[in-house]
Amino acid sequence: MLTIFIFRVCEGGELFYHITKKRHLTEAQASSVMKQSFYALCYLHKNRICHRDIKPENFLLYKEDDSSHIKLIDFGLAKRVVPNEIMNKPNGTPYYIAPEVLKGSYTTQCDVWSMGVIMYIMLCGKPPFGGKHNKDIINNVLNSTYSMKNEVWKSVSNEAKDMISKLLERSADMRLTAQEAFEHPWIQSERDKENNLTELNPQMISNMETYMK
Repeated sequence: MLTIFIFRVCEGGELFYHITKKRHLTEAQASSVMKQSFYALCYLHKNRICHRDIKPENFLLYKEDDSSHIKLIDFGLAKRVVPNEIMNKPNGTPYYIAPEVLKGSYTTQCDVWSMGVIMYIMLCGKPPFGGKHNKDIINNVLNSTYSMKNEVWKSVSNEAKDMISKLLERSADMRLTAQEAFEHPWIQSERDKENNLTELNPQMISNMETYMK
């Protein structure tokens, strides 16, 4: 039996590199990116697929310098699941891995946590749970709390902060589902012209460049 694979070429490179190259990001642009990201995740979860390695490197721009069309890639760790299946095998990347994955008992909700980490980084340039070594990062994911109180967060709307808090909910059962996240007001509500043009704190770009290095 002959199997034929068809691939699409994504010419724009990784999402975060695009942001740092442009040197600015409005909250409306960030909202658009997350809307596309959650649309993809909704599709996966509705088809009973858990990605298990959601991270910025796995979001590519379909066209160069155009964040209006991004693609989720790399399904090497993805798993087809039955409804309410509990998975046990640890998978993922330390910065983005959900606490329940580290504890060895998780569902597709682990992907939603990873999306929350990406959104947090996109808005401030730093991960919510950092560390110099994987052991430190994992310990912080399990035990520490994140903050949205420094200078960078002053230019971020309360709606965005609300969404992050509901994505980075430690209890997977209390966390937003992919569909609920896609329907969150921060993603779905129309913003007026002033908000559309409001840039996030420029320090976010510097923070992101440091983090990427």
